[in-house]
Amino acid sequence: MKNLTDSFVSAGHWPSAGSFEFNTDILATNPINLSVVLGVLIFFGKGVLNDLLDKRKQRILSTIRNSEELRRGAIEQLERARVRLRKVEIEADEYRTNGYSEIEREKVNLINATCNSLERLENYKNETLFFEKQRAINQVRQQVLQQALQRALGTLNSCLNSELHFRTISANIGILGSVE
Repeated sequence: MKNLTDSFVSAGHWPSAGSFEFNTDILATNPINLSVVLGVLIFFGKGVLNDLLDKRKQRILSTIRNSEELRRGAIEQLERARVRLRKVEIEADEYRTNGYSEIEREKVNLINATCNSLERLENYKNETLFFEKQRAINQVRQQVLQQALQRALGTLNSCLNSELHFRTISANIGILGSVE
């Protein structure tokens, strides 16, 4: 036994710090101690390792669950966004269609208003031409009448003598007297 103890204590037996060697001496390496230490580590470490692995597993599962919930939430948001997009596209189509319809209505209204304005202007033009024609006809009538009266007066004045003139005045006075 002394030999065994001396082998641990003696400095000459230990390899130098600068080199690496395999120790083939079974008693010096103490495989029983190593197996006991490894057994203790495995026995007690198994629980610690299992706890660590269980905790890691729980974190991973929790992360997966959270990811799944987030994915479901994202899918729901995506669906809501798609529905909203469809609604907006439908509204945009309606606005576009209504806008085109409104433009067509405005165009037709403008064309109708322009046609009505042109028709009114044509009527005003025709009325103005008619009134101008009537005025011109009336002026010509008045001038013809004045000329006819002047010729008649001239003819009467040249044909009338004093006696005929006196009789005409007397007849007219008689007519006026009977009227009163």
